[in-house]
Amino acid sequence: MSLLAIDIGSSQCKAVVFAVSGAVVARSVSPYSPDFPQPTFAEMDPGKFWNAVCETSREVTRDLIHDPVQALCLSSHGETFIPVNARGEAIGPAILNIDNRASHEANWCENAIGARRIFEITGLVVHPMYPIPKILWLRQHRPEIYSKAIRFLGVTDFVHVKLGLPPYIGYSLASRFLAFDVIGDCWSEEILNAVGLTDDQLPLAAPAGAMAGTLNSGAANALGVGVGTPVVVGGHDQACGALGVGVIRSGRVSDSMGTYECLVAASDEPRLGEGAFSARLNSYSHVVPRKFLTLAYFPSGIMVQWFRDLIYGRGIQLKHSKFEANESDEYSLLERECTALPTGLCITPHLFGTCNPDFDPRARATIFGLSSESNRSQIYQGILEGIACELAQVAELLANASGEFKDLYVIGGGTRSPLGLKLRAALTGCRLHVMQCDEAVCLGAAILAGVAAGAYTRVVEAVDQVIREKEVVEPDAQLSASYASQLKQYRRLCAALKMLRDVNSRGQSEEEK
Repeated sequence: MSLLAIDIGSSQCKAVVFAVSGAVVARSVSPYSPDFPQPTFAEMDPGKFWNAVCETSREVTRDLIHDPVQALCLSSHGETFIPVNARGEAIGPAILNIDNRASHEANWCENAIGARRIFEITGLVVHPMYPIPKILWLRQHRPEIYSKAIRFLGVTDFVHVKLGLPPYIGYSLASRFLAFDVIGDCWSEEILNAVGLTDDQLPLAAPAGAMAGTLNSGAANALGVGVGTPVVVGGHDQACGALGVGVIRSGRVSDSMGTYECLVAASDEPRLGEGAFSARLNSYSHVVPRKFLTLAYFPSGIMVQWFRDLIYGRGIQLKHSKFEANESDEYSLLERECTALPTGLCITPHLFGTCNPDFDPRARATIFGLSSESNRSQIYQGILEGIACELAQVAELLANASGEFKDLYVIGGGTRSPLGLKLRAALTGCRLHVMQCDEAVCLGAAILAGVAAGAYTRVVEAVDQVIREKEVVEPDAQLSASYASQLKQYRRLCAALKMLRDVNSRGQSEEEK
């Protein structure tokens, strides 16, 4: 039996076919790029998502004549949304999660409802990244789009509609809208009333693993699978990735090292206490029944990608394995030039603002300590050091709210950097378990598809059957000691930069008066 998982990321779409054993049968990647029409705006033609889904799906299913796909499941990044008309057609660009245009609307939501109350309902702290503030922005600034929009859909539910299915969205993705009641598993009437929206303007929330429907001939042809193939409701990439490394019980924590690096802990109840609120953690629905995730995150790989593009140029984005191999060679070259000694540089990765604990969209990346002797390898290593320092801070926040941990189950592009792994282990004091399957997000989605299709009796059985470790990176005490002063300097720099931003903001406010 073959299971198809498609993960729609913020920079690429990936399709992977798995055997029931968890072995990868085929995979395909199709990258795409966002548009930045003006400062703080980040958009994309929704057709890019749809075309990438079809392209990658057809690629991986091309040779499955004797073992056709029995079920498929979609996962995606969160917060991005698309306005659609009554026919499910996009009537405006997808507004991406990194878009920060709705700062005013986010502040209004916080003042109108209360930051603590919103957290108690949604498990989220107000931020302009979420769809609700941006929908309010559309209502005010793009009334020609807002008035024609019947629904505002997330990425997976948009694709469901394109496939001729209802606009089902998994609870974990619905939780990323800033209007989902994580205790009641429904859209919050209190929040929607306060902002003047209704639940029929949003997707249909459903539990992960539920049947979204089966494919008609047109949709099946578009994806290269059989007519009648079941489509299973998936979820947020972080939730699917957590399932894909076995984070389904309390005490186990995953680290997804992608564009943003996310630490995810599972629990039986959402963490909605004062500690989680003060740290501005996210706590919301898992893709595992009756489980919740607590998530802390920060910009990570996006800084590495920025430096790679700065040194080598963006070039031509080659598709599939050639694209990945090209980038990997360039990163390997940079890493070979690095040393085992601290650079002395202090680099923050906040190209698009900070995340936990302050979520400040005003923040920008900083390189402190450059000299005439600084070279590209030192800056590259300094970026990896900064990411490890940021991880150490975020891991401490999560541990304070959800309990101590000494093991991280790691996935994502960052696992391809031996130096990056060593630094993370040394600065956090955690053992890093690198998983055998490097497609954990898709593996989690495939597990959901497999349970729905009867390949596994339940999620726990699937986890025991298919999830394996490849290696363990132990924390190096000597390396940790060598970076102790640099970690302190990083903390001081972050505090100083925050103070400077606050002073500048107060000064601007006074000038406006």
